[in-house]
Amino acid sequence: MEKKPHFVRREFLSREVPSISLALLLVAVLLLNALLYLYLNKFSSSLGRVETDSGLCPFGHFKFGAVKNCSPWLSCEAINREVRKLKCVGEGAVKKVFLSEWKEKKVVLSQLTNSELKEDFLHGLKMLKALQSKHVVRLLGYCEQQFTILTEYHPLGSLRGLNETLHIPKYKGMNTWHRRLMLAIDYVSVIRYLHSSPVGTLVMCDSNDLDKVLSQYLLTSDFHVLVNDLDALPLVNRSAGRLVKCGHRELRGEFVAPEQRWPYGEDVPFEDDLMPPYDEKTDIWKIPDVSNFFLGHVEGSDIVRLHLFDIHAACKKKDPAERPSAQEVLDTYRKVLTLLIREAAMPGTREML
Repeated sequence: MEKKPHFVRREFLSREVPSISLALLLVAVLLLNALLYLYLNKFSSSLGRVETDSGLCPFGHFKFGAVKNCSPWLSCEAINREVRKLKCVGEGAVKKVFLSEWKEKKVVLSQLTNSELKEDFLHGLKMLKALQSKHVVRLLGYCEQQFTILTEYHPLGSLRGLNETLHIPKYKGMNTWHRRLMLAIDYVSVIRYLHSSPVGTLVMCDSNDLDKVLSQYLLTSDFHVLVNDLDALPLVNRSAGRLVKCGHRELRGEFVAPEQRWPYGEDVPFEDDLMPPYDEKTDIWKIPDVSNFFLGHVEGSDIVRLHLFDIHAACKKKDPAERPSAQEVLDTYRKVLTLLIREAAMPGTREML
């Protein structure tokens, strides 16, 4: 039987090898995509915190730390008997805040300081009770008669100290573009939650400048964002024709939305009765400025800003009706995060193919 020449076999193998290499490369890419999909799901669950939260207790109850069982909110009697003030850590127009101790755990005790603002204080308590979720600081107890609220303590404090925290050696590893973007995603998630809350569409009115916004939110030890101050959350009800106004004074500056500014010019003195009301899209206007703070100036943050340019431009539309919803902003942020993580994980895949 005549044997085929060796060169025919070599020619066949030379054609076969690139085909096998390409097939192996495609398999590797598919496996990498599958692993990336699993990683992103885990990343979203751990850092973005999926919508369901198994750690939440039934209404009127709480748990925190390593405790597995839920306990009823502490009553006036329990607060007076079991909570010990340690030191004052802050004071605003409505309340004074004390670092306190309950059963050897650090907690926060807030007390009304101005009796003229008791309605604001009670509104904040009402919102705190109604909005308990992964987005809101945990309520541990309250005493309406004494205008006292007890909440969970977060040692990293408000978001105003974010940059200082990220320069502490312990947290320097967190100072990356993706961690910062995750904080921005958390912030937009809170806004989305308030706009579609169990009690209706709520507007975050304590937000007339960046510093004020940041003071309303807490940074948790596992680097998530919680809204902490709910004293100024008016309700929008379009079907009933109810819009809102954030306070009774004139608001100025580029940080507040155009519809929040006096529309009749400097020649006409400001009058609260003449000031037109507005809706929750004022919160959307402020998102780019707050996110810009979150992103900071670390390596990669400018790339993130570039990917968010279009959605941020939409947030700054002068006509509120043309701005996206908080859900649309949140969806875009998450897509950008997924895209950038994929690009970081497979930087040369496109060139290889």
